[in-house]
Amino acid sequence: MRLERRHEPLLPREKFLLRVARYLLLSGSIILGSLALGILGYRSIVGLGWIDSILNASFILTGMGPVDMMKTDSAKLFASAYALFSGVVFISAVGVLLTPGFHRLIHHFHVDLENAPSGGHPRTPK
Repeated sequence: MRLERRHEPLLPREKFLLRVARYLLLSGSIILGSLALGILGYRSIVGLGWIDSILNASFILTGMGPVDMMKTDSAKLFASAYALFSGVVFISAVGVLLTPGFHRLIHHFHVDLENAPSGGHPRTPK
């Protein structure tokens, strides 16, 4: 998914909304795939029922914490690994979701950080 370059004009609103929809679909796919991985792990490794697996995977993926107590070492190791994985995935999915809007905002104001002084701020006209 290519974004327009600094010298290119802003996308028309219709094309921008289509881009937002594509990024929303990508972000949702990342979340759903990660949720499915967690559900299957809680079902097969931990031995929870389907509903409890969905509940635990959803809570871990959104950062709320586990619901059920993990009783075996393999269950605890899975829950720990899934929690670490989920933290990265959730932050990444939010980043993907926000990319089109943030890019459009920066592109709109033509921020040129390459020509900024060493302080990192764009030059102000004299």
